[in-house]
Amino acid sequence: MTAIGIYGSAGRMGRAIADALVEAGARLAGGSEAKDDPAIVARAADVLVDFSTPSALESHLDAAIAAGTPIVIGTTGLSPAHHAAIDAAATRIAILQTGNTSLGVTLLAMLVQEAASRLGPDWDIEIVEMHHRHKVDAPSGTALLLGEAAAAGRGSTLSELRVDSRVGLTGARSEGTIGLAALRGGSVVGDHSVILATEGERIELSHLAQDRSIFARGAVKAALWLAGQPAGRYRMGDVLGL
Repeated sequence: MTAIGIYGSAGRMGRAIADALVEAGARLAGGSEAKDDPAIVARAADVLVDFSTPSALESHLDAAIAAGTPIVIGTTGLSPAHHAAIDAAATRIAILQTGNTSLGVTLLAMLVQEAASRLGPDWDIEIVEMHHRHKVDAPSGTALLLGEAAAAGRGSTLSELRVDSRVGLTGARSEGTIGLAALRGGSVVGDHSVILATEGERIELSHLAQDRSIFARGAVKAALWLAGQPAGRYRMGDVLGL
């Protein structure tokens, strides 16, 4: 039975993952919060799941490397420096980092990339996301994930094509760019829509998260898959064989 350790175990996602791993037939190796020593959980676990905060990532990576324990990172709001640290750590342990552990969103990202690759730059791409009022990072990690998928479909990167929420007199829309807009309010778990629009028609690809448990189930599935992988950096698409 695979033992899964949880960083950020007291949070909403941490508690949901604890429930989901039992349903999946795994065992809870332990959990930790910011005040705890992450090395204790890393040594006790076969694989780790991190849904904590960006500020804790470095210590969690250090603990995982020291113990030789694979880690799934679902924490959002990561900076380029965080991604560089993940890249370095992935040379020593297996790491799966994603902005969303939902299996549905994983498939959506593939569809978005495929659509962007098939349609020309005259098809404008806009990504709109909405979350509950307490979410602090915007755009969401999922919106960025979908934006990267769209950019990859166009043979580019999101950093090159990204345009954030438009305000004031912005002029004509630049061809080939990818717009992102974030909405916050109420108790919305997570809604994401990718709109591809051209003259006379448009396509809308959407995912609506109705319960936080979908992310927990996906995280556990990813953790069980990652436990048997060699060192390297992986994505949710690898879990589904995409």
